[in-house]
Amino acid sequence: MSFHKHTLANGLTIIGEISPSTRSVAVGFFVRTGSRDETPSEAGLSHFLEHMVFKGTPRRSALDVNYDFDRIGASYNAYTSEENTVFYAAILPEYLPQAIDILADIMRPSLREEDFTEEKKVILDEIGMYEDQPMFCAYDHARKAFFAPHPLGNSVLGTTESVGALTPKQMKNYFARRYVASNLTCVLAGNFNWDEAVKLIESQCSQWSTGDAPREYRTQATPRELLTTITKEKLNQEQVILIAPGPAADTKERYAADTLTMIVGDDTGSRLYWALVDPGYADSADLSYHDYDGAGAYFGSFSCEPEDTAENLAIIRAILTDVQRDGVSNEELAIAKSKILSRIVRGSERPMGRMQALGMSWTYLRTYRTVDEELQSFDAVTLKDLRDVLDKYPFDQLTILALGPLPSLTAT
Repeated sequence: MSFHKHTLANGLTIIGEISPSTRSVAVGFFVRTGSRDETPSEAGLSHFLEHMVFKGTPRRSALDVNYDFDRIGASYNAYTSEENTVFYAAILPEYLPQAIDILADIMRPSLREEDFTEEKKVILDEIGMYEDQPMFCAYDHARKAFFAPHPLGNSVLGTTESVGALTPKQMKNYFARRYVASNLTCVLAGNFNWDEAVKLIESQCSQWSTGDAPREYRTQATPRELLTTITKEKLNQEQVILIAPGPAADTKERYAADTLTMIVGDDTGSRLYWALVDPGYADSADLSYHDYDGAGAYFGSFSCEPEDTAENLAIIRAILTDVQRDGVSNEELAIAKSKILSRIVRGSERPMGRMQALGMSWTYLRTYRTVDEELQSFDAVTLKDLRDVLDKYPFDQLTILALGPLPSLTAT
């Protein structure tokens, strides 16, 4: 296994990890842009643009894009988050030239007005679909309440109003501002020839425009102790989201934070699982760590019958208080490490999983992390590390949002 890096004259970075023993290769373009990089009038534009990238180029129609991917048996897709938009494909090694050609081509889309008008309807339907999903809706509102006025509180999808008001000119201006070559990274992982891949990418991407694409407000969110209820009487269950500040992506503390949430809120065998899910008090209950550029947060959630909400919230508060005060045990730490190490190894065995890990590491840290280095970093976490992260990022200032049939939710 070997790592390689090359930067084109226009600033596009290419990184790759070669694994000769694998029988496929994954390639993706990571664009360092998402909802946090949008102005209020651009809300939802990053996600909208992700859709438009597949609507055709000067060389390909939307149908051609899909047919060309299908002809090489590619597994391909894209996604948008608060901070990144990623376009990727996994193929057999012999089809890497075609995959690079298609991906590089769609990274310079036509952005035709007629496609914009049609796709806007699709986006608005998608917003309506997600608004009908209670947990997603609760998560979106809770994140806005916790991060406000920090741009990490921006909705990835935007709103019906914001997307409805978007114009083709806004999209073209946003694309020109954020999709500059220096704000993209091309990532490869699996079985491929590095020199040939670089030549292919350079031939496709060397003429892309360059420039600065700065990101503002690379700061932590201000802790807020807040309890909010959104009443939707037609729902049968109550969805509750809890958020507290955590370490940022570029800190060593992220390893302890991830381990801590595995102990407290993994979907199997955690404290929340045994206290709420196993006895049937809640249908689901979890706690996870989300790392961002310059910020971080713990996200907890549970869903249950409305009449059980207050008691379940009290149980979670008690668990968090106990962990905050007394920490966790050596046995819990050992189990959490086993789960995390297994997760990393299993994910790295697939070129697609490895490509995603490489891309995210480079996006946030600008460094290459081997699988062994990641394993060692998690294996080195101690009880003292967990104590330190608890002291620096305590659970005592929770932003809590409940969405469901309850008219109010009294903190316990």
